[in-house]
Amino acid sequence: MMKYYMMLCLLVLSLNLQAQDVLKGKVVDEKNQPLSSVTVMFADASFGVETDEEGKFEIPYVKESILSVSCVGFITREIKVVSADDLLLQLKTEDTLDELVIAARRKNTQRSLTSNTNTMTMNSGELLKAACCNLAESFETNPSIDVNFSDAVSGSKQIKMLGLTSPYILIAEENIPTVRGASQAYGLSFIPGTWVESIQITKGAGSVVNGYESISGQINTELIKPANDIPFYLNLYGSTDARFEINAHFNEKISDKWSSSLFVHGNSRVKKNDMNHDGFLDNPLGSQINVMNRWQYINMEKGWVAFLTARYMKDEKQTGETAFDKDKDKLSTVLWGSEINTDKFDANAKIGYVFPDQPYKSFGWQNSFSYHKQNSYYGLNQFDITQRSIYSNFIYSSIISNTMHTFSTGANFVYDNYSEDVVNFGSVNYDRTDNSVGAFFEYTYDNADNFALVLGLRADQSNRLGLFATPRLHMRYNPWDKAVLRASAGRGKRIANIFAENQYLFASSRKFNIMDEGGKAYGMNPEIAWNYGISFSQGFLLFGRNTEIAFDFYRTDFQNQIVVDIDQSARSVNFYNLEGASFANSFQFDVTYNLAKHLNIRSAYKYYDIQTDYKSGTLERPLQAKHRFFTNIEFETHQTERGGSWKFDATWNWLGKQRLPYTGDNLAENQLPSYTNPFSTINAQITKVFSERLEVYVEGENIGNYQQNRVILGADDPFGSNFDSTIVYAPIFGQMYYAGLRFKIK
Repeated sequence: MMKYYMMLCLLVLSLNLQAQDVLKGKVVDEKNQPLSSVTVMFADASFGVETDEEGKFEIPYVKESILSVSCVGFITREIKVVSADDLLLQLKTEDTLDELVIAARRKNTQRSLTSNTNTMTMNSGELLKAACCNLAESFETNPSIDVNFSDAVSGSKQIKMLGLTSPYILIAEENIPTVRGASQAYGLSFIPGTWVESIQITKGAGSVVNGYESISGQINTELIKPANDIPFYLNLYGSTDARFEINAHFNEKISDKWSSSLFVHGNSRVKKNDMNHDGFLDNPLGSQINVMNRWQYINMEKGWVAFLTARYMKDEKQTGETAFDKDKDKLSTVLWGSEINTDKFDANAKIGYVFPDQPYKSFGWQNSFSYHKQNSYYGLNQFDITQRSIYSNFIYSSIISNTMHTFSTGANFVYDNYSEDVVNFGSVNYDRTDNSVGAFFEYTYDNADNFALVLGLRADQSNRLGLFATPRLHMRYNPWDKAVLRASAGRGKRIANIFAENQYLFASSRKFNIMDEGGKAYGMNPEIAWNYGISFSQGFLLFGRNTEIAFDFYRTDFQNQIVVDIDQSARSVNFYNLEGASFANSFQFDVTYNLAKHLNIRSAYKYYDIQTDYKSGTLERPLQAKHRFFTNIEFETHQTERGGSWKFDATWNWLGKQRLPYTGDNLAENQLPSYTNPFSTINAQITKVFSERLEVYVEGENIGNYQQNRVILGADDPFGSNFDSTIVYAPIFGQMYYAGLRFKIK
């Protein structure tokens, strides 16, 4: 299958090279500012193009024809083009307009030509493609992130980047690491999607400024800024699995310098669902209340900006057998049940200063405190963890001689205090304190034309990791127009929180065994890995329409890894230091094509080769498809005078076969084959925008109704040795439908 994508790549390039003459140009307004989403077309042709974010366009040249340039709010301009020389076109505003409103249509997902890292930015339009939504459910329409299907106990989705799970991704909120430690398993579900302004997804080694833990990439979420927010926003929705959600935003401009926003989120699932009739809930009952208050200060004249944020969240989940009653059956052998209850409080303060007379010089100081408490049990297994964290990071940026040479330097401090109790065939306490102090320096050379180089190095002193260095390198080269080649390399190091990161495995009869001792964390050594990557993207016109192709290849080599072995026996989970090799190869090729005005298609193929040396031999990573296909189609009708339109969005995912963990120790009826069958899923959403204030939407998830055949092994004897609810590789519930509305006061 990969062969066909490479053939398509060559075909697209050959079509581009053999095309007729291309007319290039740029459209600006009366102040010579670039205009995006301007329609450019020849009168004798049946197609047109739109200008990009820089006002630029390319269109097949029609000799001695009339070129029409039009945009809402501007006087349409028509000129006769007699040659294929580059054009600079200026549009004038319509005199009859009392107030000019220019609505530039941004791409929902953008890949920058000038970013020094392989970064994709998802804006709020992309997030609206998911009806529900917490951050874990926000990546269904992005091919760079793989979203695992919800496990049979918590109902939470986990993500992967470059084939590696979320503990190897540095997940930050406005560049403050957030989903880590105790929150690693469920932390993404604690961030409501409506609070998010944009998401930056960076593949490979990230910046040294944000820390040393990043291995496979970084995900940074930018929350809605109070200074830019609207006075009121309301989002309501409900689904056929009896999940209901409310999101309300309140904003107040206190003065010309101060703004404040209050965000309120609540969700609940009130109905017991057992679509496969195995006696267990397909998704948990539960509720969440999440409240955040943000304050923003801006003084542009003096160069100051500051944020103060406080948030409290309470999340409760209950699952297990459908007849389980938590008040009567908790921690008994009458019926199998589970509860996961979390309380979380966060507070952070950020302050930044840009020198008014030297805008290339600035500093920022980030400080945060987090309290996370989770009490949970899975049948007779118990897992309780409390984490108290302090994070502080100071960054200073300036130039060396001129703006071609810039740098960022600073220092940070991280403190984590854990109280951790595990009951699994015995009770063990793992209380500990981790702290580290580090300094970093990152130099950037950028010739402001076609080449940039970033060299970063940080040194950290940790009470558990000792003194160590983390180098990072990034390179960008633009060989020709709309093309960018990037390369990166870097080292990451982290302490694995083996129980918090793998707590879904408690929902089985497996015994947890730590097979090494003498190390700094749980008796084992820290994880260390090198990541190397290369990427290339090219934009061009194909049949007069904007097209982009991109590919990337990344390899992660582990010097040490905490191996989570569920293959040695169906009765145990074994943790031990890597002895031998462990690597992850990831290749992705994707195409984005503008089929027609407002109609876009994005398709991707992904190949993974992930192998680890276990004590029983070298094996592929379980529950990981080697081959994946992705296609997303989006269409929006022309807006009416009141801002109304229709939006249509559909996503198709195809997963190849996946290796299943060893189950040969079980009775014959509780054994699984070595591999799954390939399957696909389709999600689709229709949104009716009535005006700038009101829109309603309906969505179908897993419309083809594909369901995993056997989800829970030993369901008839949940306290027996064959019980295992953790081997989930496909949808459990089947098809689901959502409906909701969004209301705004601007």
